[in-house]
Amino acid sequence: MQKKRIAVIFGGKSSEHEVSRVSASYVISNIPTDKYEIVTIGITKDGRWLLYSGDTNKLSDGSWENDENNKLAFIAPAPRVGGLVIIDNGSYEIVKLDVIFPVLHGKNGEDGTIQGLFELSGIPYVGCGVLASANCMDKAVTNILLEHFGIDQAAFTWFYACDYKKSPEKYLDQVEEKLKSYPVFVKPANAGSSVGISKAKNRESLKKAIDIASREDSKIVVEECITGYEVECAVLGNNDPVASIPGQIAPAGEFYDYNAKYNNSQSELYIPAKISDELIYKVRATALKAYRALGCSGLSRVDFFVTDDGRVLLNEINTLPGFTSISMYPKLMAACDIEGSSLIEELIKYAFERAGKDV
Repeated sequence: MQKKRIAVIFGGKSSEHEVSRVSASYVISNIPTDKYEIVTIGITKDGRWLLYSGDTNKLSDGSWENDENNKLAFIAPAPRVGGLVIIDNGSYEIVKLDVIFPVLHGKNGEDGTIQGLFELSGIPYVGCGVLASANCMDKAVTNILLEHFGIDQAAFTWFYACDYKKSPEKYLDQVEEKLKSYPVFVKPANAGSSVGISKAKNRESLKKAIDIASREDSKIVVEECITGYEVECAVLGNNDPVASIPGQIAPAGEFYDYNAKYNNSQSELYIPAKISDELIYKVRATALKAYRALGCSGLSRVDFFVTDDGRVLLNEINTLPGFTSISMYPKLMAACDIEGSSLIEELIKYAFERAGKDV
């Protein structure tokens, strides 16, 4: 059987650049090399696309960027090209690609931007399409759509940072009138992985939290503080997706922010989640409902709060979750006996299926 050529893309102009490099190591190490020829493309923080053919172990620490054999390369936005354009000493070479695995988190990676490029290229790719990626990345849009589909969530309000700067008191009043009491969580609408999120306990700290969020995005979301368990569910598939056994997070910090997710080993994960069978069923059913409602495909991690009185509130949908050694998505799928190369092969299979092509 002739090998298919798969491009793994990592890095990116994103606050989650470093996590992407670690995730890419996991993905590359689990692609079956008897079936696929792997092409590795790194995107630097300043936006350079480089074809990298060196040691995969150099991805995590970023030293791959210094490889003297790196070549400028990019995906051509044209189906007739159908692959990668490599530029070397003034000449170029075209390498055909069968499928793309974007291991990109945050802005420019899971917000629909690069998915648009893949659509123009005509090459099948792993993960959600343009609209689902954009909708799930934008917390304000996600909340509005969840509300429309009757999916329970925290009370919220949102506004543009530029409007807030013109009339800060107006929007501070809006938050207090809508959410009634402190504390509240302030989030940039488009940042990913808990970057720029703060917990505000009064009006003064609300101002500071909005300033922090404004550095990450032009749109601000403010949500009521929910007291409950942080529960996550992995979803896999296209038209008939499956939801994993839910897992529970006991964050090392006050809440599960970027540091608690990726840098603090004191955060604890419980699989299955320490909730009743009835609530486990409800989490899985709600994860599937939200996944279908927002048009997701391939994979997503759906995050919830579960309260002591039995409410299941959807927090966010992550369309390209982490694949690090402590990431919840691969751990949850492993609990369902889909792990390592089996998981990666399933994701590739769904990429071809979505594109209407045979594996």
